[in-house]
Amino acid sequence: MLDPVGRVVMVSGASRGIGREVLRKLHGHGWLVSAGVRSAGKLVDGGDLLTHRYEAEEEGSAEAWVAATVARFGRIDALVNAAGINPLARLLDEDEAPHDRMWRVNVKGPMRLIRAAWPHLAACGEGRVVNIASLSGKRVANENIGYAMSKFAVVALTQEVRRLGWDHGIRATALCPGFVATDMTAGADWPRERMSRPEDIAVLVETMLRLPNTATVGELRVNCRFEALT
Repeated sequence: MLDPVGRVVMVSGASRGIGREVLRKLHGHGWLVSAGVRSAGKLVDGGDLLTHRYEAEEEGSAEAWVAATVARFGRIDALVNAAGINPLARLLDEDEAPHDRMWRVNVKGPMRLIRAAWPHLAACGEGRVVNIASLSGKRVANENIGYAMSKFAVVALTQEVRRLGWDHGIRATALCPGFVATDMTAGADWPRERMSRPEDIAVLVETMLRLPNTATVGELRVNCRFEALT
């Protein structure tokens, strides 16, 4: 396993949900953490924790955050793309605005961050990318086809990161949970006490980040209820 001490990780969506628990887990285990949040005042900045404004829909935001991370820590070893949204976007809805916004936030946001951080991930020889996808990126189980489409795209993005980055030591994982007890699942038709816990997802994220180049996991499905594997 890779030693986290001194390694620099960027975490998007770090002020809530899975991203917040990932930040807590990694920061507590010796990582130098750069937290991307929509409102920089939500987290305390200082020392081994950098808080920087990151707006997935805003052009130039990814590049500015990467530049600030390198300015503070001098390197980037890992990237966790946890920012995401899930407004309802059904197939027969004429209003495509929710579809478009999810594409900008859930797909183009991670793509831009990966692209901006790429030279630094390659330079370290053991670069890591964990994209928080979803089981909705593996099958369609409800009417929110817009969300599923965006997460299918995140899985495809992860596969390309693995392909393109392999010879540079970059490894990527699409982490695909089902229901996780965060604010994004507040209206889900499943008991919250039977959902996965965000702190448990954070444990899996850190494991993916610390695995060596010779033991990579390209895709990880996480279930809180039984689903047949296909």
